[in-house]
Amino acid sequence: MYRVGIIGAGLIGSKRAAALRSGDRLIAVADLSKDKAKHLAEPYQAEVEDSWESLIKRKDIDIVVIATSNNAIPLCAIDAIKNHKHILIEKPGGRNPEDLKKLWQLSKEAHTVAKVGFNHRFHPAMLKAKRLIEEGAIGELMYFRGRYGHGGRIGYDKEWRADPRVSGGGELLDQGVHLIDLCRWMGGEFSLEVGRVHTFYWDMPVEDNGFLLLKSPDKKRYAHLHASCTEWKNIFDFEVFGKKGKLQIWGIGGSYGTEELRRYQVKPEMGVPEFSFETFTEQDRSWHLEWEALIDAIDGKNTPIATLEDAYHAMKIVYQAYEQSKNNG
Repeated sequence: MYRVGIIGAGLIGSKRAAALRSGDRLIAVADLSKDKAKHLAEPYQAEVEDSWESLIKRKDIDIVVIATSNNAIPLCAIDAIKNHKHILIEKPGGRNPEDLKKLWQLSKEAHTVAKVGFNHRFHPAMLKAKRLIEEGAIGELMYFRGRYGHGGRIGYDKEWRADPRVSGGGELLDQGVHLIDLCRWMGGEFSLEVGRVHTFYWDMPVEDNGFLLLKSPDKKRYAHLHASCTEWKNIFDFEVFGKKGKLQIWGIGGSYGTEELRRYQVKPEMGVPEFSFETFTEQDRSWHLEWEALIDAIDGKNTPIATLEDAYHAMKIVYQAYEQSKNNG
């Protein structure tokens, strides 16, 4: 059994609480809003702490989940690591690459397990696609193509995500890091070839669209990615192209459409490929599976997880795209 504290009692904090194993126990919750903290804590008979500092100092907590705005994540995470807690922080993990680099180094020195919340890795279509790639089902990888977007909502440009002092960036940092992480998870290292961001619609100082072209170190694999909050209708579309076929993950997490894994297999005579698909309609268990992966890592089972290093490399690509856009007008 692990004893857990949650900092941030919003939607994501609630999802994290619901994803705990039956043997784990939520001990305490902290949030700037005491009402929100109380609302999350009560069903689990957890306590409400006056501050995130007091929650972290508790001796009866083993793991701290940090589900705050981006600017607060590093402050909470540094304190948690110094107090010898294992941590799960939400993506992107901070406002800039330096935030993550500091956390990464500190975590290594403290010998604590630190995981970043890239739950998209744990959706069933993603897990099966990863397995098919490793089995060589679509042959040597050539390139990735990904689109991820939504249409915002009234007042979106007044939320904390639209304030660079709090968020660190816009849509590329918010949803784009998921696409970058999936490319790295399935295809290895990537670096930025071309990156552009632009604010087309929303009246805010951060981008509402980001466009990336990535390349592998040997230039044998590329990725073309687009993150947008002017999509108007939610979309998730992630494709992996190999020399023997293609995998397409369409829809994810319910509001982005029914999750499907579409498989296109090249025939020896070429022409129209063989096509099959699998639909995943069960309740979203990615949060539960991600939590189990964290526990396995803490228990020393050598489970690959999205680490601070992974988040750092994804964030680095985002900031290189910001720099390219600034330098190229």
